Order: sequence, then C-alpha cells, then structure tokens
Amino acid sequence: MCFFFSFMPATFWFVIGYFVLFSSTKVEGSVRALGRGLSIWIFLVAGFIVVAGAYITLSGMCSIDAILNCVK
Repeated sequence: MCFFFSFMPATFWFVIGYFVLFSSTKVEGSVRALGRGLSIWIFLVAGFIVVAGAYITLSGMCSIDAILNCVK
C-alpha cells in the first residue's frame, strides 16, 4: 500500500523536474548546465521515493497495512 502512496510525491517531483528541465532550455550558458543537473537530481529523488515505497511495502514496515489488518 505504501508503494502506491509513494507515487503521489514522486509524481510531484517528476513534474517539478520536468519544469526545471524545460526552463533550462530557454537560457544559455552555465545556467543551462545548472538547470540540467538540477533536473537530473530531481528525477533521481523522484525515483528514490518510488524505490523507498517499494522497499517499505515489501519489507512489511508499512504502517497502513498494520492498521488495515487490525480492522479485519
């Protein structure tokens, strides 16, 4: 369950990264390189959020599953 909830912040960061990448194409020089590097970093953060959600779900540490099991 935490895996699916990790898509919400990952989508947010992915959209921000795309906006930064798109904005960096409109400028020249070192700002373009900075924007590209920053967007790659943001994409990596978005990917890490999904990987962390998968790890938490597969390891059984997801507190949402614990709450759902108590209700049953």
